[in-house]
Amino acid sequence: MAGSMESRVGRTNQRYSETGERLVAGIVPLNADKSHVLLIQSTRRAAWVLPKGGWEMDEDCMQAAAREAWEEAGICIAIDYDLGQIKETRPPKQLSKEAPKALYQFYQATVTAEKNVWPEMEKRTRWWATYAEAADALKARPELLEALNRSTIAR
Repeated sequence: MAGSMESRVGRTNQRYSETGERLVAGIVPLNADKSHVLLIQSTRRAAWVLPKGGWEMDEDCMQAAAREAWEEAGICIAIDYDLGQIKETRPPKQLSKEAPKALYQFYQATVTAEKNVWPEMEKRTRWWATYAEAADALKARPELLEALNRSTIAR
């Protein structure tokens, strides 16, 4: 099910852990035969990332992950299973008020539809990558690489 054509912005409904980490929901979106993962280009830099974003007060974590998959990648998904929590690993010098430490909750999902029009299509490029390509592209983001490694993508 595709969602709204409006991306949610701002952090007013953002959930935080008891220790102050921003709670982030993410997806490892795989094709049906688990041979490729869909990466998206980050809006801040030209880096490749997995769809992810803030988990908000009016949704459960799986809903947040599915919403982010739609907003950022234009995909409809079926969540296969929970990949667990992954702690942020950025060094303190890279943290800021705008980008505080995060606690990620990732899910593996199968992409059921890939739409040509989606909320962040003007800002992002999509790429179906093999495990080797994705592992190389995500090496600068250990938490994303960890999520990929927890998935059942064909290696």
